[in-house]
Amino acid sequence: MARRTIGGRTALDRAGVVAHTGSAYSTVNHWHRHRARFGFPDGFTHDGTEWFWLADIEAFHAAHQAAKRAELTKVDRRGHPDDLVGSGTAAKILGYGSYRNLPDTLLDRADRTEELSDGRIRRRWFRRTVWAVADARTGRQSTGRTPGTTGARKSHPYADDPRLSAAVELLSEADATGRDRRGLGIELARQLGVAQRTAQRLLAAASTTTGEAQP
Repeated sequence: MARRTIGGRTALDRAGVVAHTGSAYSTVNHWHRHRARFGFPDGFTHDGTEWFWLADIEAFHAAHQAAKRAELTKVDRRGHPDDLVGSGTAAKILGYGSYRNLPDTLLDRADRTEELSDGRIRRRWFRRTVWAVADARTGRQSTGRTPGTTGARKSHPYADDPRLSAAVELLSEADATGRDRRGLGIELARQLGVAQRTAQRLLAAASTTTGEAQP
């Protein structure tokens, strides 16, 4: 059972929280285990089952998503929506320092493609497409550093990537439960909506960050 009315109020069990938030079961477990850090609501026991009030879960998830969105780079809204732009300009629109930081969600949605003489593919997008991808982002999907920022050199390419926290959480969850790390790349890719190669790189970076061996 995922949802139940108790005392006139709607409550969710752990599976219900997973379904309602669209998060992985391991993510909900991590939120619950570290609820003091994330602000995840305390549950209560009824008929031998742990429950959470739906209103509390919705308030938590809205705040959590807002915090993730706050980590995103600032989007440049100037220009005409029908302007075609290349990868360099697209990166500037998204607030990234390099076209190499363009997310897979944008690379997969090119409005125009051209195969160059050396076999490389040149991609171009309408500004409206870049803006749409930016608007669909979450904190776990943002990459790169905002132009103009300064500071110490990154220890690895994903040092400033908000998605790295999701990879660290997934590794910590696997280690805490004794789970085999094989297959984590697939799970992280689904969770973040990125390509598996990107997920594997994030996991490798997360292992370096935590001082663990690369999975």
